[in-house]
Amino acid sequence: MSVQIAVIDDWQDVAQDVVDWSVLEAVGQVHFLHDYPADTATLIARLQGFEVICVMRERTLFDQALLQGLPALKLLVTGGMRNAAIDLAAAKALGIQVCGTDSYKHAAPELTWALIMASTRNLLAEANALRAGQWQQGLGGDLHGKTLGILGLGSIGQRVAQFGQVFGMRVIAWSENLTPERAAAVGVTWVSKRQLFEQADVLSIHLVLSERSRGLVDAQALGWMKPSARLVNTARGPIVDEAALVDALRHGRLAGAALDVFGQEPLPADHEFRHLPNVLATPHVGYVSEQNYRQFYGQMIEDIQAWAAGEIRRGLN
Repeated sequence: MSVQIAVIDDWQDVAQDVVDWSVLEAVGQVHFLHDYPADTATLIARLQGFEVICVMRERTLFDQALLQGLPALKLLVTGGMRNAAIDLAAAKALGIQVCGTDSYKHAAPELTWALIMASTRNLLAEANALRAGQWQQGLGGDLHGKTLGILGLGSIGQRVAQFGQVFGMRVIAWSENLTPERAAAVGVTWVSKRQLFEQADVLSIHLVLSERSRGLVDAQALGWMKPSARLVNTARGPIVDEAALVDALRHGRLAGAALDVFGQEPLPADHEFRHLPNVLATPHVGYVSEQNYRQFYGQMIEDIQAWAAGEIRRGLN
C-alpha cells in the first residue's frame, strides 16, 4: 500500500520535526507543502494525486469546487474537531472521509493573556524603543481593580476569566446564550451586551464564528466602549467590523487593540493593522504552540493509521 499523503499549510516548515511521521511508511509516502493558500485552480493543480490531505485548522478553504477537483482524495484530516473551512456535506457526497483531532486547551487562553498584558503595558513600543537606543517612553496601564469583559464564556472564555480573577479584575460576560446562573457558576457577573461594552476596560472576544456572531462587534458596539478601553480578539476576525475598528483606533475613540485574527489571513501587507501605533497584531498564533502541534499532528497520524486499517477515528462527517 503506497498512499500519497500531503501535509499542507506548513507555513513555518515545522511539521516534519514536531512528530515522527516515519510510522506512516507502512501506509504510504508523506509530502510536506509550505505554500500559502491560492485560488481554486492553483490548489487543484497543487493537490492532484493525493489520497490523504492533512490541513492545519482553517488555513485553506476546502469548498465544493476544490473537493470536486480532487478525485483521488479519500481522507481529509484537520487539526481540531471543528473546521468551518471544510464543506462537510460536499465531502460526504463525494465519498471523502473527514476526521479531526483534539486540541490542547491552554494555548489560546495563554496567548490571549499575553496580548492583554503586552497591550496594557505598551510592551511593544517600549521594547522597540529600547532596541533603538531609547529608554522609558510612557506610562503603562494597570489590570488590578479594572473590569475584564468576556464576549463568549465558553471553555476559552472561562480560562481567560480565571486569569482576570487571579489578577484582581472584576470579570463580566455576555453572549446570546449565556445565563446569569451559568456566569455565576464560574464567578463571573452576567451583564447585557451594551453593559459589557460600556463597562469593560479590556474586552476579550471568545465566540465561535457563525452567522449570528459575524460582525457582532460593529461600529455601534465599539461606540459604547470607553476611550480608554482595549479590544482583544483571539477568536475569529470576521466577528469584528474591521473598518469600524480601524476608524475608532485612528480617531482615538479606543485606546488600543490586540489582535491575533483577521478577516483575511495572511493579513495583506498594506493593511492598517500592520501600521497603526495603538494596535498589537500577531499572525494568528493562538493555537501555534509546540504542545498543540504535537497533539494535532500526532492524532492526524492516528486518524490516517485507523483509516488505512478500515476504521474511522474522530470522524466529522
